[in-house]
Amino acid sequence: MTSGGSLSAGVGSDSAAGTAAGVASVEAPYDVVIIGAGPAGLAAGLNLVRARRRTLMIDSNRPRHSATLRSHGFITRDGVPPLELRRIGREEYEAYPAAEFHMGLVRTVEQLPGADLADATAARFTVSTKGMRGEKNRVVTARTVLIATGLAETLPALPSIRAWYGTNLHSCIGCDGYEEADRALALIGETDDLAEHALLISQWTDDLIVFTNGIAQVSDADEASLAARGIRVDRRPLTDVVGERGAMTGIQVADGEFVARAGGFVRPRYEAAATFVAALTPATDAYGLIVVDPQGRTSVPGLYAAGDTTPPGPEQLLVSAGEGARAAVAINRELLGPLATHPPLNLAARTEVG
Repeated sequence: MTSGGSLSAGVGSDSAAGTAAGVASVEAPYDVVIIGAGPAGLAAGLNLVRARRRTLMIDSNRPRHSATLRSHGFITRDGVPPLELRRIGREEYEAYPAAEFHMGLVRTVEQLPGADLADATAARFTVSTKGMRGEKNRVVTARTVLIATGLAETLPALPSIRAWYGTNLHSCIGCDGYEEADRALALIGETDDLAEHALLISQWTDDLIVFTNGIAQVSDADEASLAARGIRVDRRPLTDVVGERGAMTGIQVADGEFVARAGGFVRPRYEAAATFVAALTPATDAYGLIVVDPQGRTSVPGLYAAGDTTPPGPEQLLVSAGEGARAAVAINRELLGPLATHPPLNLAARTEVG
C-alpha cells in the first residue's frame, strides 16, 4: 500500500474564521512544523529532533492506508500493519526532548505578516489548527514548515468496492502483487493509464482482466499489446464488486453478466490533501501535486513537502520515508543560515549522513 483512506493525516477543511474559541495564545516559534505523521513526516521528524530542532508534528490520525491490513517492502518491517508502523514511528519521534505531537486538523498555513522570507532564523509562518480528541485549538509560528499529508483518493463509484479495499482489492501493485500472485485478478479504474498498470500486474498473474467501467480509455494499440500477454480489456460499465463469506468472488457487469475474479487492484483518482496551504500558492503540477526540488523545497522559501503529496504521487512507504529524511537534512541546513565566505551547502550533491 502506498504511503499514505479518503482523508490524509493532519488535513482539515474548516476555515480559520479569525480567532476561534479555545485557540491558545501565539507561542514561541518552532524550528519546524511537520503536517502529517505518515512515513515521510515521521522520518523527517525523527531526523530533525535528533538534530535538536524544536519540532511540532500535527496529525489527525486519518491515514489513507488505514484499510490495509499489511504493508510490504519496508526493510525490517515487511508485513507490518500500516497503523503499527505509524505507532512505532511516533514513539521513536516522541522519545526525544525536542519533539512535540499535536492531534488536530490544520486549518491554515500563512506567511507571518512582516516576515523576512529570506531569513531562515526568523519565524516566517503561522499555522492554525482545530484540536481533536480533547486537545485545544492552536495558533503557532514556525521558521519552516514541512507538508507530508499524502493524498486524498477517490475510488470508482461502485457500492461495495470499499468492502474489499485493503483485503482483496489493492491500489499499490508493488506492495501487494506478491500476495495476489497466480490468481484470477481484476484491474478496475477510470483513468487512462490502466494499460501500464496491467503490464505491471502481469508480473504476478497470467489471468487478468482490465475493467474500464465504460469510462477509462485504452488505445487499440495498447489493447493489442495486452492481448498478446493474455490480458483482456472489458470496456462495459460495471454494477458492483461482489463477494461472499468475507471473500471477493467477482465483478457484476451492468448488462447482467457476472465475471468471476478472486481479487485484484483498483486505480483511484488522487489529489493532494493540502488545501490549507492555498494562501501560500506553492507551485503545483497539472495534477495539483506540490512541485519540489530534489531536497523537498517548494517554490515558497521555508516551505517543504515530501512523500505522496509531491510528484509523481503515490509511492511505497519506504520511498516516502526516504524523501522525508532527505527533506530533514535540507531543513536543518537551512536553519543554520549561510556562512560569511561560503555559499550554503550544495545539497544537490550527495550528503553522507551517519
